[in-house]
Amino acid sequence: MMKQTLQKRVLSTSLFLALGLGATSAAELKLAVVAPKSGPFAILGDQVRQGASLAAGKLSITLVEIDETCSEGSGKAIAEAVAAAGAKAAIGFLCSESLKDALPGLKEDGLPAFTLSVRWKGLMEDAIKGGSPLFRLAPNADQEAAKLSDVILRDWAGSAVALLEDGTIRGRELTETIRLSLEERGLKPAFVDTFRPGQEQQLALVRRIRNAGVTHAFIGGDRSDVAVIARDAKAEGLPLTLLGGEAMRAADEPVPLEDGVLAVGLIETPRGPAEGELAAELDKTDIEPEGYVVPAHAAVTILADAWGISTAMGTPVADTLIGTTFETALGPVAFGEDHELTENPYRLLEWRGDSFVPVPDKTQ
Repeated sequence: MMKQTLQKRVLSTSLFLALGLGATSAAELKLAVVAPKSGPFAILGDQVRQGASLAAGKLSITLVEIDETCSEGSGKAIAEAVAAAGAKAAIGFLCSESLKDALPGLKEDGLPAFTLSVRWKGLMEDAIKGGSPLFRLAPNADQEAAKLSDVILRDWAGSAVALLEDGTIRGRELTETIRLSLEERGLKPAFVDTFRPGQEQQLALVRRIRNAGVTHAFIGGDRSDVAVIARDAKAEGLPLTLLGGEAMRAADEPVPLEDGVLAVGLIETPRGPAEGELAAELDKTDIEPEGYVVPAHAAVTILADAWGISTAMGTPVADTLIGTTFETALGPVAFGEDHELTENPYRLLEWRGDSFVPVPDKTQ
């Protein structure tokens, strides 16, 4: 009965605290923020710490910062540091090298952990089998291809579709996964091709596309290659709708992207009821809502709510995280029994002017 009640509840931190259920427990809550402090990933670690600090300051939550070196074998020491600090849960874990070795210690101490980055499905599957309270506040390795396939099937049905890839391992595997998904669901691409990446022009490819009668194309490649293909298609007078994956979130150079190019990616700006308030706070503190800033903010508010439920109802924190919908800066967030997000976080985006903007929700 309690589990059914939790599954039907939609909670926001402000509402929960207003009800008086979480104020005391939130004040007593200490969370560990595990993220790199030096090296090439330090800038990402800063994003985690900034987002977590903004949320914790509003809720009087204590944060303890723990360095994540992302080196093999470092996870055991991280788990020990989390426990020694008296933290009740941990967020961050940007590297699989750190996370996989930290899990046994976190499980032993009963400490829930949120990874904001690691997408390796096998690691999560092993964690669940081993009883570790690991939750993923990020997409898993299959969800990009799943969203791309859904968009093509929904929006391009009846069109002549091309699947193009750049010959790299990532480009080939992503494109092949999409091809198999489309064909299993009744859509056979009109044209499949491999192009040479990093070229100054792609006129030969564009002409092959035109000769195949293609009007819509998915490109498994980098943003720079998509920009060249879009430019050359326009120069050839070929109306061509282009769709890319998460690799499209990169610098708009050397060739600017044409308006109307589509991509599947994650929305980094705040959403939900507190969108305006958080946007104002970010602007006031000169923090850009990019990378892991908003996910880290969401992780802290979710754990604050879960800790309050746990305290009020006498249930383990990990149990309260499953089946409850939390209102966060990412929008509504819920975890399934597999500790994965119940909703695919990828969204369809369109390039307009100087940035990708979300396509309206009704067509997501």
